[in-house]
Amino acid sequence: MMPFGPDICTDLTAATRREWLETNGLGGFASSTIPGLHTRRYHGLLTAALTPPVGRFVLLSKLEETLIVHGDRVELSANQYPGAVHPQGYRYLTNFRLNPFPIATYVVGDVVLEKSIYMLHGEQSTVVQYQIRTLHGQAVPADAVLEVRALIAFRDYHSTTHRNDALDPTVHVAPGMLTVRPYVSLPALHCAHDADEVDTTGFWYYNFQYAVERERGLDDTEDLFSPFALRFHLQQRTEAAILASTEPQDIRRVPEAHRTEIARRQAVAQTLVTDDAFVHTLVAAADQYIVARGAEQTVIAGYHWFSDWGRDTMIALPGLTLTTGRTDTARSILLAFARVVDQGMLPNRFPDAGETPEYNTVDATLWFFEAIRALWQATQDSVFVH
Repeated sequence: MMPFGPDICTDLTAATRREWLETNGLGGFASSTIPGLHTRRYHGLLTAALTPPVGRFVLLSKLEETLIVHGDRVELSANQYPGAVHPQGYRYLTNFRLNPFPIATYVVGDVVLEKSIYMLHGEQSTVVQYQIRTLHGQAVPADAVLEVRALIAFRDYHSTTHRNDALDPTVHVAPGMLTVRPYVSLPALHCAHDADEVDTTGFWYYNFQYAVERERGLDDTEDLFSPFALRFHLQQRTEAAILASTEPQDIRRVPEAHRTEIARRQAVAQTLVTDDAFVHTLVAAADQYIVARGAEQTVIAGYHWFSDWGRDTMIALPGLTLTTGRTDTARSILLAFARVVDQGMLPNRFPDAGETPEYNTVDATLWFFEAIRALWQATQDSVFVH
């Protein structure tokens, strides 16, 4: 995909109109805008599907990076507050690309910081990796430090949160791992890391504003809690990483996980034989809508807030699976919906809370038969159809 240069990255209006999406094949996702300024309640670094592919909760909202060189602190994040954008890290953002996942490049003086964000397929996990270098190949200043402060939400992704004194600010510290569980009704957030210092001083950030929610006529203000910060001393390293997950993790797995995820995405993009790079991009994007539901697969009707809908799944099935050569996926999706047919009706929607499906459409079953016809036409698999 064509990268965005400083003309877009440093233009806040243009940059925040462009959103990115990472998914994990379970209904969970990470998403924001080019400069990392959240404009929706659905934006966040780890929105986990607790009952895949639904039951989605924003656990980790964002990471606030500060680069410290020669004692000067340069904040690289960006947030919309009432009447102000702070910090204004987008002014240092020189490049943003999706190849094969979101990668943002910041330049502060002679120091270049490249930030990559990706989810691990089949896990409720997001990796944030940093690569540090200089413009002209010289050594990174000996006193350079990257400080990363976590902001958590821990709320249903349809909602917003505000200061809550019932929140448990405790941070459990173990070698290479920080764990928080602010509410007993939700799972813990485990942050594996390779930082040199840990600061568990916690406090609230107030009055984040989300422009798109205001346009939708919804509550557009949120408070986020910061339970800890990490500091990476950069004089003897060129990389740093954080792995946020609903399960305990080991930061040492990140290099292999990085290679595995790149290989998986390349394999997905190559399922359709073509030399057209744009088509490969479409195939990769289509993969983000295919998610697991139990042992079978289904289709998310749209991001950020839709779950899997019967009508939408059947309409999209030929393009998402048959055109891309994923006939086994098509079979799995059809089986998943066939198991929940009730009195000849296909579910229209699986609610976010994971309760009984809603049978409130008459045409989903007709689209179901059309999808079966398309599968048979592509495979001649009469045994499966019967």
